[in-house]
Amino acid sequence: MKTAHLLCRAAACALVAAAAPMAMPAAIAQEAAAPEPASVAELVSAIDIPYEQFTLDNGLRVIVHTDRKAPIVAVSVWYDVGAKHEPEGETGFAHLFEHLMFNGSENAPGDFFAPLREVGATDLNGTTSFDRTNYFETVPRPALEKALYLESDRMGYLLGAVTQEVLDEQRGVVQNEKRQGDNQPYGLAWYSIMEGVFGLDHPYGHGVIGSMADLDAASLDTVKNWFRSHYGPNNAVLVLAGDIDAAEARPLVEKYFGAIERGPKSELPEITPAPMAETVKETMSDNVAATRIYRIWSIPGMTDEDAVPLQVAGGVLGGLSSSRLDNILVRKEKLAVSVSASADTMAQGGTFDLIVNVRPGVDPELVEQRLDEILADYLANGPTAEEVQRYATDKVSGILENLESVGGFGGKAVTLAEGALYADNPGFYSEQLDRLAVTTPEMAQAAAQKWLGQPYYQLTISPGEREAYTESQSVDTTPVTVQEPGPDQIEEASQEAPAEPQVTATRDPMPEVGQLTDLDFPDVTRTTLSNGVEVIYAHRDAVPVTQIAMSFDAGTVADPVDALGTQSLMLSVMDEGTDTMDSIALAEAKERLGAAISLGSSTDRTTASLSVPSPNLPAAVDLFADIVRNPAFAPEEVDRLRNQLLASISQELTSPQGLAMRALPGLVFGKDSPYNKLGAGRGDAAAVAELTPQDLVAFHDAWLRPDKAKIFVVSDLPLEQVTAALETGFGNWTATGEAGSKDFSAAAVQAPVGILLIDRPDSPQSYIVGGQLTTLAPRGELLPVFTANDVLGGDFLSRINMDLREEKHWSYGAFGIFRRLENAVSYMIIAPVQADKTGESIASLQREVTGFLTTDGITPEEFDLTIKGNIRELSGGFETSDSVLGAMQTNDLFGRPDDYYDTIAQKYRALSREELDAASREALNPDAFVWVVVGDAETVRPQLDSLGLPVEVISVDELAGTAPEDE
Repeated sequence: MKTAHLLCRAAACALVAAAAPMAMPAAIAQEAAAPEPASVAELVSAIDIPYEQFTLDNGLRVIVHTDRKAPIVAVSVWYDVGAKHEPEGETGFAHLFEHLMFNGSENAPGDFFAPLREVGATDLNGTTSFDRTNYFETVPRPALEKALYLESDRMGYLLGAVTQEVLDEQRGVVQNEKRQGDNQPYGLAWYSIMEGVFGLDHPYGHGVIGSMADLDAASLDTVKNWFRSHYGPNNAVLVLAGDIDAAEARPLVEKYFGAIERGPKSELPEITPAPMAETVKETMSDNVAATRIYRIWSIPGMTDEDAVPLQVAGGVLGGLSSSRLDNILVRKEKLAVSVSASADTMAQGGTFDLIVNVRPGVDPELVEQRLDEILADYLANGPTAEEVQRYATDKVSGILENLESVGGFGGKAVTLAEGALYADNPGFYSEQLDRLAVTTPEMAQAAAQKWLGQPYYQLTISPGEREAYTESQSVDTTPVTVQEPGPDQIEEASQEAPAEPQVTATRDPMPEVGQLTDLDFPDVTRTTLSNGVEVIYAHRDAVPVTQIAMSFDAGTVADPVDALGTQSLMLSVMDEGTDTMDSIALAEAKERLGAAISLGSSTDRTTASLSVPSPNLPAAVDLFADIVRNPAFAPEEVDRLRNQLLASISQELTSPQGLAMRALPGLVFGKDSPYNKLGAGRGDAAAVAELTPQDLVAFHDAWLRPDKAKIFVVSDLPLEQVTAALETGFGNWTATGEAGSKDFSAAAVQAPVGILLIDRPDSPQSYIVGGQLTTLAPRGELLPVFTANDVLGGDFLSRINMDLREEKHWSYGAFGIFRRLENAVSYMIIAPVQADKTGESIASLQREVTGFLTTDGITPEEFDLTIKGNIRELSGGFETSDSVLGAMQTNDLFGRPDDYYDTIAQKYRALSREELDAASREALNPDAFVWVVVGDAETVRPQLDSLGLPVEVISVDELAGTAPEDE
């Protein structure tokens, strides 16, 4: 790949910039000439997923979509079994089997992540919902046969590999997944909601993850019978999407799935969508920062004629940025800090969810009263045609962007499988889009009146002490060594039940991966606008969408040390009004164009981002430029957004990960390093409370300016069209005043080794974070040490994760990562673990890291797996425009050439095992970690005292700096 440079000569650029007259804001200058936004029908017409399908003799339904943009194929298997199929006493079984089916099969023993990692699978996962269980991966085309072998083996040849040990292991993992979710603020809400809306005897009345008691009671026989009842080929849909067609696919699918025998067909439970009989209101207290009101209605499923009109009604009511509830409760009356409303449709039923985070200090009963009034008016008068049009445009624009991916959580394979399983029509998405395009305000109003005019379930969660609940009880899931039975015990057991037959390999060996070609990263072209702002561009034409990231040399480290949170507040207010548009007008303008505009900050860069259907690019860039260049910082908006930010900061202090990430930076980088500012999270509450509009203007003018900007673009449009739009929006933008500057003269200094325990009472899990500062150069070639970390902590199969999750099942997942910042590189281990295993988990992490860095380096098998996997996953890893855009920014930040990823396969091949070990041992010291633990001190402190490290215990208030001083 060659990189083109289209740079105007410096003198000429300077002359153009100097001669440019003072211009009106871009949005005003272009208003008269701005073309009409693309219609919903025009956007819908761009969404087409042609497919072919066939059915095997055993009932397996196969759907094939051809997309030749990259040499990859998405493999997605959907089983017609979910939580709604679970009888009383077996809740959580579908989700448990999602885990069990990743733990090997009769002809592919061991963890499924290993062979899939070797072939370079991306978008690899499995999920369970109320309606189905699915497994998916995107693989290089030459690895398709191996992926089909694996999927077919767990469909037809699984049970011989499901042992008591495997069941106990994955039961423990699932229970820690449950604890991890419960441990979050508001983490218990949906248990009450699903029971309250549907009732425990309803198929949708219990959570997908199930109850601790049912998971504990699951025996090997019951889980095997569960599999036999639900996972046959005639109960599944297989979708292949990507570099393949039906003629190529059929013999492969016949080869690997054809011999699997039919099984029982899942029977749909009888579900008749109906409103609740009466309104029910309940309350709960929890360790949360703000009162939250959930108001939930029962609604019909996705195939019902009211499904799409309800989505439209929900979007206008509380889904759009300009929604009725946002405008009234958040912007105008300032009774809430956030609000949402949406129709969550499942296959046979659903919920309409209205959720309000009440502004601290506001009476929740007043908010309830206003909800009643707003909803009554909405049902009486309905949405306007313009509101419906904006929602439809916004919705279709998001779908358009998601469908660039062939697989994953929301790509083409998912879309086809969902239609096939729920509506017996892979093209059901097209029916839904057509219905969206013709939905009128009257249709949305009628659906809302029919369903939202009915009784509802309301749950109000207020700040306070979390009430005790049995699900939090910790179960010792330590693997148990079982004594071999004697002959008399074997004879007795054989009389009680027939022995499970011993299963050995029953198929041909797994196929090898064919020859792969190296990644061809898109060509990158650099040019400049007339004011000297550099544009870095790559062309991708899979979908008619343009993505732009305007990156400023600012970031979290630019925040004033005595006013941390200035940038957070500034970015929030920027998107809520310009010199020519207030917050409502601005939100409506974005929605008309289907433009997603966001402002955010990483450690070293601040970024304004735009994603828009390409036909609307010129108008969207004008709007984007107005937001970036001309934010109003109106005092009333500053006050409103300040309240929202303060609520967000308070919420951060109730989250285990939020607390840990506030504590760690100061320990790793020291108090004087600019990177210590990361410990402020979204900001310092006391400082944010004092910020003025003038403070925000000053920060904006110092840091968000053309001399600190670069523009990164990925688009299906040619460079000339893109630069023409950017020139109109930004070409006459000139810098004024003094630019901000960063001061890294103070060296980062890590704190002494020890453990900081942040007391968070009643936590069913402890959130463990370990960190250390390295001497690695951020702009150096770090591929060897990053690759070595794939073995230690960076991959699902890493030693850290396999130890705490798969072997000990004390955690839902643990990992270690290098944090590469512009001026420092640190290492961080993150491990949420069940509370009663906190001390042992840290000891186990210490053993794993020490062994890896001393006597137990990378094995030949680990090296081979990692190198092959990293090379083979490149094509899938850069399938989407979003991934390409991110890579372009990373290359630029760390001074790498634009064609870096064109050469990375050769770099991987040149690495050696010895080089990786040496790089790890030079970068990391196993005895240099500082540890932060967020957990219940009463339970955790005695465990930590046994580790031989100094332990300091602080409260959440002490961490936040709000603890009362001793007299």
